[in-house]
Amino acid sequence: MAKGQTSTKAYKQGGKPLPKNGGNSAPSKQFTVQEPAELLAFLLKHITNLSRNSVKSILARGQVFVGEESVTAYNYPLKPGQTVSIGEKKAPVTEAPKMNGVTIMYEDDDVIVIEKASGLLSIATEKETEQLTAYRQLMDHVRRDNPQNRIFVVHRLDRDTSGVMMFAKSQEMKEKLQDTWNESVQERTYIALVEGQVKRKEGTISSWLKETKTLMVYSSPTPNGGQHAVTHYKLLKANKNYSLLEVNLETGRKNQIRVHMQDIGHPIVNDKKYGAKGKSIARLGLHARVLAFVHPRTEKLMRFETSIPKMFMGPFRE
Repeated sequence: MAKGQTSTKAYKQGGKPLPKNGGNSAPSKQFTVQEPAELLAFLLKHITNLSRNSVKSILARGQVFVGEESVTAYNYPLKPGQTVSIGEKKAPVTEAPKMNGVTIMYEDDDVIVIEKASGLLSIATEKETEQLTAYRQLMDHVRRDNPQNRIFVVHRLDRDTSGVMMFAKSQEMKEKLQDTWNESVQERTYIALVEGQVKRKEGTISSWLKETKTLMVYSSPTPNGGQHAVTHYKLLKANKNYSLLEVNLETGRKNQIRVHMQDIGHPIVNDKKYGAKGKSIARLGLHARVLAFVHPRTEKLMRFETSIPKMFMGPFRE
């Protein structure tokens, strides 16, 4: 489906007869010019079921076209062979404004799936009130078709995490997805570039995560009043300084991967909040690569996969 464009209506020869209601509704008719004439005089001669003022009103509203051009001048000179058509004023076809840090991967009447760039907020918060967010840009996008349209946040990615995320297009779809999240989401796979050489080829991290008033998330191996979190990882590539991991979430807690990588002594590259010491790349080394979920309306399995950021491979080039 084509999104972000204003539709234009076709104007065909021999449309419906002109209305007899003073021209308040949009007429549709086409005439061929046989001899030189001014536009208003031509219209008055051919439109006999409307008053002079009604014809002038149609002209003033831009509903009269000479060829493909909307003309409003009463004295516009017509030449033999030209066509004069009357219909709704054509809305200009405009290109959708380019979004910053947002690429739409899929869209239907219920959901939008995007790839978000690192550095872009998913949605503004009390602490972070920037106007340029994925949410704000997508809201503008759906309202190009209908000012009443809205989008709804289903889940979030941290500002500096890139990758696949999904928004709902109605409150009903949002609630369906969130109420059945654990059953609906079949796969959430991340790529993590971490500091140091991870020795184990795969592993599972399980702990309880609790957020403080300063927005730091702390991990405990035993219940601490927080939420239980489980993260699975598999080693893809490593050298003595860095490791590239494929990470799958069994639970989706705030900062879960970042805290769990710190737990095993391999913080995510450039994540100073959770223990990183160096800055080998110019962004956080975390990317949401895959999101697979059962569509809340069609019940079909939808799977979206992105590429590993090229920047993540830099530390492994010889």
